[in-house]
Amino acid sequence: MLASVPSPEAGKRLRAERLRIRLSTRDVEDLSHAIAEEMKSPDYLISHSWLTQVENGKLVPRNIYKLFSLSRIYELRPDQVLAFFGISFGELRKGYMSLNLPRTHLVGPAHEEPGQTMLAPLGLRGAARLEQTNLVSRMFESWGEIPVALLQQVDLRNSVFGYIGLKDYTLYPFIRPGSLVQIDSRQKTIKSGVWPSDLERPIYFIELRDDCVCSWCDLHGNQLLLIPGPQSGQSIRRVRYPMDAEVVGRVTAIVMPLTDKQGI
Repeated sequence: MLASVPSPEAGKRLRAERLRIRLSTRDVEDLSHAIAEEMKSPDYLISHSWLTQVENGKLVPRNIYKLFSLSRIYELRPDQVLAFFGISFGELRKGYMSLNLPRTHLVGPAHEEPGQTMLAPLGLRGAARLEQTNLVSRMFESWGEIPVALLQQVDLRNSVFGYIGLKDYTLYPFIRPGSLVQIDSRQKTIKSGVWPSDLERPIYFIELRDDCVCSWCDLHGNQLLLIPGPQSGQSIRRVRYPMDAEVVGRVTAIVMPLTDKQGI
């Protein structure tokens, strides 16, 4: 239900929608009777006097059934009607991220807003080699709009995505081969210092002349040190910076498999 706080602006918007489809308040009342009969419940009824009070900002609807009737009559989605009264379905997405729920739990099905889309990769390029680390944008033939139900906390405006090659163990086990990493393209400055642990040390995605690397980094003058994890079996690489290396950004999130393809 909605809070019983007067909402003149919401009432004006509802009136505008009614006038858009050229209905009187009596027409709305008659149409709501048809809906109530169809749904076999008087809760769907909208009286002339009730609607007049809502439109004049003297009353806020607290009955979800009446809101349903208004949505059908005005040919609007329920979330659009709720938005008139300052309630956004988009706020639902903040739930588990902003309220800091205390218990570990399964995240319920993501709520997809009607018509919401995002750019997603379509069609792997024939030359793409999954064993090599690369930027996701270069691995696919094209990008197209598809409905989105996940990745709703991702900052798409400032993020780039990288793929960790199946043969790339540079930061194993912190980042396993086959992982996807989110890269904040605004954070290009290599931070130096003493870190409490390897988990707190910044990770950067680096584009070289002939490949890409996701690693810890140190910058000594014009020498960029690409530092692998202690379990990788690799040595520190030194490359000229910025001549032979570009810092794409700092890794801020990881989607990582916990098993290999065989599930071992």
